[in-house]
Amino acid sequence: MHGPAWVGWLLVLLCAAAGAYCLWRARTGPAVQRGEARGEGLMALGMAAMAWPVAPSSWSPWLFTAVFGAAGLWALARRHLHHAVGALAMAYMALAMVIPSQQPGHTGQMSQMSQTGHLGRMDQAVGAGPMAHTVPGGVPLLTGLLLVYFTGYVLAAGVRLVPAAAGAGAVEAPAGGQAAVAGAGVLRACRVAMGIGMLAMLLAL
Repeated sequence: MHGPAWVGWLLVLLCAAAGAYCLWRARTGPAVQRGEARGEGLMALGMAAMAWPVAPSSWSPWLFTAVFGAAGLWALARRHLHHAVGALAMAYMALAMVIPSQQPGHTGQMSQMSQTGHLGRMDQAVGAGPMAHTVPGGVPLLTGLLLVYFTGYVLAAGVRLVPAAAGAGAVEAPAGGQAAVAGAGVLRACRVAMGIGMLAMLLAL
């Protein structure tokens, strides 16, 4: 990812909090929600690890690619389309961390650093750093399609939160039922937060 470090830390906090709640919900929530909440929680923690604003190891992008790729295929096999899209999007972003963008007129950040090194200008390359990376990573068309998908998901899921909250307040229910409704609402809010985090990571690619 490219961008200010504080944006990365905010993403880490957001995704880690959502993941922790989803995993807690997987232990204490209704049985029908536990499997989905567990998948959401693991996905959120993976997003937090990938958004960590520290220079990654050379092998970590390949590890993220393998883990998220396997998770995406598993979700496809279980016909969880949204989970599959999210996991495969994370695998795509992990690949974009190590494969330079091939665009006409651009050579990518790593090749530019190599050229400046041969010319004896490594100080300029180091001074530029990742913040000076102006070429978007990955495939622009695919990145744009993912941005459209997650924008639509966040908007649709956010709109669904409003009538759910209104209906919960209008109908009286036992204490246990109110807790279940409230917990389901927070779980949906965590999904919205994860969608926003995915958008931020795609924009910072």
